[in-house]
Amino acid sequence: MYIQLKNYIIQQMNQGIWKPGDKLPSENELAEQFNVSRITVKNAMADIVKQGLIYRIQGRGSFISDDDSGQLLSFEQKDDSRPIVAFLMPRLNNLFTANLMTGIEQELADHGYHLAARLTHNNQDMENKILKELHELGVNGIIIYPVDGETFNDEILNLTINHFPLVIVDRYFRGLDANRIISDNYTGAYEATKHLTDLGHTKISFISTKVSGTTSIEDRLHGYEQALSDSGLFIEYRLRLSLGAASPVEQIRSYLADNPDIKAIVATNAAIGLMAKKAAQALNLNVPGDLSIVCFDNYEQSDLSEVPLTYINQNEKNMGREAAKLVLSLIENPKQDRCSIALPSHLVIRSSTASPALVRSEA
Repeated sequence: MYIQLKNYIIQQMNQGIWKPGDKLPSENELAEQFNVSRITVKNAMADIVKQGLIYRIQGRGSFISDDDSGQLLSFEQKDDSRPIVAFLMPRLNNLFTANLMTGIEQELADHGYHLAARLTHNNQDMENKILKELHELGVNGIIIYPVDGETFNDEILNLTINHFPLVIVDRYFRGLDANRIISDNYTGAYEATKHLTDLGHTKISFISTKVSGTTSIEDRLHGYEQALSDSGLFIEYRLRLSLGAASPVEQIRSYLADNPDIKAIVATNAAIGLMAKKAAQALNLNVPGDLSIVCFDNYEQSDLSEVPLTYINQNEKNMGREAAKLVLSLIENPKQDRCSIALPSHLVIRSSTASPALVRSEA
């Protein structure tokens, strides 16, 4: 980001917006404008001072230097001259997102591209602001993992209509013909649920964050319901739990206490799966003896867990690589036909699921 900030400052100078002798915005103002740390701004400013384009006066700030030739120097990136693709993500606090970004970075690096990663903090206003900034800064392409519950985005629509190299990952917007790389969430949830019904479970709960507006979760719910139907089971709405932001473990604990007939859970991510396991422990329920759990995605150091969770592997590193391949293709040919790819996932069976009949007989 400091390279892009340097480009912006020099562009303002070259265009005459900032003239010799003008005072530049403070480091704090630039940090707030570009949503970066102050140290990033400080590094960018230090490099431009070395080029002689600006000078500093202690206690007063930074100013544009006079140039005898009447023309400002243009910024040469030297070793950092590779083109840049940005990746926007809601958060970076789980193995799924980390693996997704790793796949993107590996593919871009193989083709001589830099990766600029930005967090939207799961906020659509922040997402729009960053999209505008990145476009203005001249990044070559953007890969975006949209915020939760987002059903429409003006900035994504505008970039798509104008054939900007943009790829959506993990989820999509219904009705928007945009380039996207997603997992086959429907089939993944179907396989997770069918695994539980094949074991003999009949009361299977679907636990998620807010469903409406997040297409990946909507598709998982449909897969769950279809698997129940194909197994001859009724679809009961009481078996669905949508978690709020406050005390999710307590929400699950209370829900299981109020519905003691629930013997299995399909969780839409690893965090929810682990919270369900913790809630079960608070109720003195054994996993998988009293409660079987399947979740989407693996989690850190799961092999060290006493009862590692059965999970749907979305192969997110491959998803990241495919997203990077697509954005690179769009950079070469922005007006190519739209591309929508649903990558296969597969069930990894571990020790958090068991047949209720088998558990009773062993007991």
